[in-house]
Amino acid sequence: MDRRTFLSALSGSLLAAPLVAEAQPAPKVARLGVLLFSTPAAEPNLAALLAGLRDLGYVEGRNIVLEYRGAEGRPERVSGLAHQIVALKPDLIVVLGGDLVPFVKGATSTIPVVMLTSQDPVEAGVVASFARPGGNLTGVAFVSSETAGKRLQFLKEAMPSLTRVAVLWNPDHPDGEYRDTEAAARRLGIHLQSLEVRRPEEFDGAFEAATRGRAEALMVVSSRFMNLNRSRVHEFVGKQRVPLVIAKPADLPVEQPTKFELIINVKTAKALGLTIPQSVLQRADHVIE
Repeated sequence: MDRRTFLSALSGSLLAAPLVAEAQPAPKVARLGVLLFSTPAAEPNLAALLAGLRDLGYVEGRNIVLEYRGAEGRPERVSGLAHQIVALKPDLIVVLGGDLVPFVKGATSTIPVVMLTSQDPVEAGVVASFARPGGNLTGVAFVSSETAGKRLQFLKEAMPSLTRVAVLWNPDHPDGEYRDTEAAARRLGIHLQSLEVRRPEEFDGAFEAATRGRAEALMVVSSRFMNLNRSRVHEFVGKQRVPLVIAKPADLPVEQPTKFELIINVKTAKALGLTIPQSVLQRADHVIE
């Protein structure tokens, strides 16, 4: 996550919170509602959020109270948890995950909301535009669909004989990454095998389908759900010895990252029997030996 960008939106919303929320004396202790798809222990961006709050002078237990609500990876719980947080009437709500944002938007139009999302918030209908989001939402968007075709292109260059790629994705996570991957696959002459997974119990069936389809590589469309189950994905590609391509999440207008890095793990490539061409290695920002 780009911590400085996210925190600039967060700090701006904290300062504006008493103006946007219901008319009442400004509290001495700020109260933040934090909505998570998983749990505080499993959320990869929570540590950065807490560190950034400390940088802004907000220390939990001293001048800020954090009210966590985590869905434990169960989508059916999100709506209820969003309404629980709104009922607490916090000064600000932080939403870590684009899947959760529409539920918070539906639960309140007055409490300021700062979001971190990997889907296009305009396409998802949660803000009017990046420059002028309107309403009570702002934050950071990492729109990985813009790099989906490029990841497939680099994979094809690294494996010139590549013809079959399985794509693991959650259709309930509305973004354009799978769509853009399909467009790139048509240009590159690659057959895509769609592996749709909406619940944890569906992973085994998806992996079996990839094996039957003789997938030569696996791409993962990024989402909180996929991140929560990343160990199962790593276990599968390790057993099947196939390359894994996955988007790395980004380390008040809604803002987007402007710099993307190509990282190649040569050690893993060698273990899979792959030789990465120099033409690809020379364009990498980081090479892991």
